[in-house]
Amino acid sequence: MVRRKGTIMAIPTNIKTLLSGEVVEWARIEFKETWDPVASLKTICAFANDLDNWGGGYIVIGVEEENGRPVYPLKGVPAEKLDKYQKEIFAKCKLIRPAYMPIIGKETYQDKQFIVIWCPGGDNRPYSSPKTMEKDNKERIHYIRKASNTVEPSDDEEKDLFNLANRVPFDDRVNHQAEMSDLNITLIQNYLKEIKSSLYEKAKTGDFVEVCQDMNIVSALPEYTKPKNVGLMFFSMEPDKFFPYTQIDVVQFPSGLGGNDIIEKTFKGPIHQQLRDALQYIKNVIITEKVVKHPDRAEADRFFNFPYAAVEEALSNAVYHRAYDEREPIEVRVENDRVEIVSFPGPDRSVTIEGLKSFRVSNRRYRNRRIGDFLKELHLTEGRNTGFKKILDALEANGSPKPEFETDEDRSYFITRLFIHEEFTRNLNQSKTNEVDEKNERSLSEVLSEVLKASDFSKLEKLIKFIEEKGEITPKEAEEVSGKSAATVRRYLKILVGTGYVEAEGSTNNSVYKISLQ
Repeated sequence: MVRRKGTIMAIPTNIKTLLSGEVVEWARIEFKETWDPVASLKTICAFANDLDNWGGGYIVIGVEEENGRPVYPLKGVPAEKLDKYQKEIFAKCKLIRPAYMPIIGKETYQDKQFIVIWCPGGDNRPYSSPKTMEKDNKERIHYIRKASNTVEPSDDEEKDLFNLANRVPFDDRVNHQAEMSDLNITLIQNYLKEIKSSLYEKAKTGDFVEVCQDMNIVSALPEYTKPKNVGLMFFSMEPDKFFPYTQIDVVQFPSGLGGNDIIEKTFKGPIHQQLRDALQYIKNVIITEKVVKHPDRAEADRFFNFPYAAVEEALSNAVYHRAYDEREPIEVRVENDRVEIVSFPGPDRSVTIEGLKSFRVSNRRYRNRRIGDFLKELHLTEGRNTGFKKILDALEANGSPKPEFETDEDRSYFITRLFIHEEFTRNLNQSKTNEVDEKNERSLSEVLSEVLKASDFSKLEKLIKFIEEKGEITPKEAEEVSGKSAATVRRYLKILVGTGYVEAEGSTNNSVYKISLQ
């Protein structure tokens, strides 16, 4: 952690926020009535080790605590002890190995003064601190946080800690291809103003690099200063310059997956801004309210095709948990009867496929803790394992069907699938009935020549005519008829099924494709 001699840096949030517990989880905050060098040094060491990739934590001195919560009225640090405590903190932190120095800030709140020690997860884990402060003590411990407690690690936890050494999360890594000029001061100021950070005033008139250091969005050495990935994601006008396909694509299929009518909208820019813009577009264009009046009562029933809160949470989670080193956008697929939010990759293996199916998911090893912290500051996500519950609650309140969460064994992707409210399916079902009647009156070729793009119909025509004549086709027959490879044939058959006029029967390896009777 880079510091200028004699300078006390500001923390990247305000003490009011810390005391509320609304943004930073309680487990990441430790309140102390007074400076306790023995206990506090162990906690600083534990936050620096950041075994669960929480993003470190905070120690607030001058606040009495009870069960991990602040006790009011707040006591504060006596004015005559402020300098003494700060000097002691600096001195004791030098005992941590390898070298680690937290950011120490002096905060004023309710006419009282406090010392806040911000301890981000360190780049050189694992860290150790002396077990005791006795002069002859030589025993050092790799302290960790477990829930709200600082503890000695078990053998397995110590192994995990060493496995994490030099594995800095992607969002917290230095980007050697970027320059400080790639960070936009206006974006930084707007963010600090929105979260009411004490850094806002400094950002207007102070040293730009110092502000970025205070926010921990750069790595600065005397001879080398570079932005971190998280800084570029939030405070660069063009983050896709460094992380290709960092964007949200909203793709609408008004005529179904096999139709000609496709509406695409792409959102780029700082990731919190593209999230907000995409959500606003979905709210304005996709979300529809329906009001059902009843003759026997004055109050009407109101519901939405898709509850906005569920879409918001699902898309926010995708932005939070996607891998920004993969060249894949987040895609929102809007079909007539569903919305699918697709991101890459999937969750880690602590989230089981069975758990996803039963909606019982608990994951503490987040992929992008720093991104999560910024999103939480902006109230765009909560990040406390509440995402799934929030989606379920929103759907239930709207009377919508339960969602589906999908990944594969390799955890290569993740899909959140939201289904339309049943009241909106009545028109859809009527439309499908009309389509079936039309299909029965006209040949499959006639109908699909209008449904498919001209190029698609041309390459599929042989398969379509075979199905018309024989009533069905197997993948092997499709290969022989088309003269194409098995992979190409699978793609062709998928297009046909996507039109709704052809359906697959049987297992994946023994499918037969027939004219749909639905």
